[in-house]
Amino acid sequence: MSKHFEHSSFREKLIEHLFIGEMLKLSWLKDDCQLEVMKPEVDNAGCDVVLENSNVIRHIQLKTSKLGGTTSSQKVNIRLASKPSGCVIWIVFDEHTLELCYFYFFGAEAGKPLTGLENVKVAKHTKANADGIKAKRPNIRTINKGQFIRYESVEALFNVLFYK
Repeated sequence: MSKHFEHSSFREKLIEHLFIGEMLKLSWLKDDCQLEVMKPEVDNAGCDVVLENSNVIRHIQLKTSKLGGTTSSQKVNIRLASKPSGCVIWIVFDEHTLELCYFYFFGAEAGKPLTGLENVKVAKHTKANADGIKAKRPNIRTINKGQFIRYESVEALFNVLFYK
């Protein structure tokens, strides 16, 4: 069994911490050290981490995929649209080195609310019920990879997150 499958929760947390570390490092290198990191105690609106910089607050849902993976969409909580500058960051990482390779971003410009969830496909549960029916998840939408914008560097992503 693959370590990535067996210890997926561990890996997800590790990637999250690496991402936050890269964001903090950029704040340091930009000579402002203004980035604040907050972690919701409860994740019922899809928000994994809150970052604030230059008076822009970003409620972020994090997603990950390994380099070369075939994932073509992500499930996004619609309540993220009610949060200040809500967005989704899809991190693509190297499964051998855990290097953060590139990023997909779904959201609006800094200071603007998340839009684009209104007319997207409602997600379904991955497991079927006793009748073989996969129930709809009314608060979750499926966003295709083509709706995300790809950024090759964490610095480019940082700039999109916090500067207009």
